[in-house]
Amino acid sequence: MKRMNVPFALFLASLTCALAAAEVGQPAPDFTAKDIHGKTHKLADYRGKVVVLESYNLDCPFCHHHYKTGAMQELQAELARKGVVWLVVNSVSDKNPSYRTPEAATKEWDQQKIKATAWLDDSTGELGKKYGMRTTPHLFVIDAQGTLVYQGAIDDRPAAEGNPRTARNYVREAVQKAQAGEKVLVSQTKPYGCGVKYGS
Repeated sequence: MKRMNVPFALFLASLTCALAAAEVGQPAPDFTAKDIHGKTHKLADYRGKVVVLESYNLDCPFCHHHYKTGAMQELQAELARKGVVWLVVNSVSDKNPSYRTPEAATKEWDQQKIKATAWLDDSTGELGKKYGMRTTPHLFVIDAQGTLVYQGAIDDRPAAEGNPRTARNYVREAVQKAQAGEKVLVSQTKPYGCGVKYGS
């Protein structure tokens, strides 16, 4: 029986390591990633600004709905005007049909009129797994001091239809509190959407 327990324990440990979760209230994991134009982005470079990370895959009906309605782009633009850095993170493996080459991603960026700061190509899954990104969308808010102050769903309306603007938007609330130097009231929720298409 003990012989079976050891491999099983190692298996569980490998799963935990594969998809570690960033902890609210702790320093956000640093990262270095390139965007679809080849520019390098480091979390440390944005110290002093509030940063939003958005796990993204337009082929997911939930993610697609937020963009089809224009609600996601409106929120990106609204927060950008307030000095927020918004990074779209695409962790889809390059072996998956939903993977976007830089050329395809640039075209999609223009077509969807995305208002984020940049689209990060995380096809290796390194950034997504470091944060424990589980669904598309899955949002993270990092305050100006580099502390993770929110992670979870974008709002309280886990649906791929209807008007997202009528929902309670947790990301907007978290950013407002972070910029005011106040405690985020809802700091963690369960993300909804499609599973992130990591490679093996």
